Amino acid sequence: MSPLPTIPYGCNDGLGVLIGSVRAELVRALEADLAASGVGLRFTQFLVLKRLAAIGPMSATELARAVDLDGGAMTRLLDQLETKGYLRRHPHEQDRRALRIELTEAGEALWKHMDDCNTKTLERAQRDLDDGEREHLRDYLERVLSTLREKD
Repeated sequence: MSPLPTIPYGCNDGLGVLIGSVRAELVRALEADLAASGVGLRFTQFLVLKRLAAIGPMSATELARAVDLDGGAMTRLLDQLETKGYLRRHPHEQDRRALRIELTEAGEALWKHMDDCNTKTLERAQRDLDDGEREHLRDYLERVLSTLREKD
């Protein structure tokens, strides 16, 4: 696969373009690092496993909301991950019509490997920042996110 052309960030570009470019490069770097470590998953598959590892079993609807996917896309993604043996669907304890999604042992082991890979990717992305700059960057991004999520 040939790399995407690099679009230089210029003074006329907005903050949204810069944030979008950073996200795209982080996704590209993580997918490349995962592939190099023997994990052939896409970023959205990584996100699903990450959410399940962090939060625990949940419904497909909750999971779709957590990773910002529509129901159809989530079903296809869950089918792929279930076929690979990384997650399973089982009946909900209180609602027999609903299913809960949970990681399998193989999914948990894979997540630990991917989490290490993710940590290394993020560390490499921030290598030119000192500890104070990293804290400021995180603070700024959290404040922007908080402001955007505020209801008027």
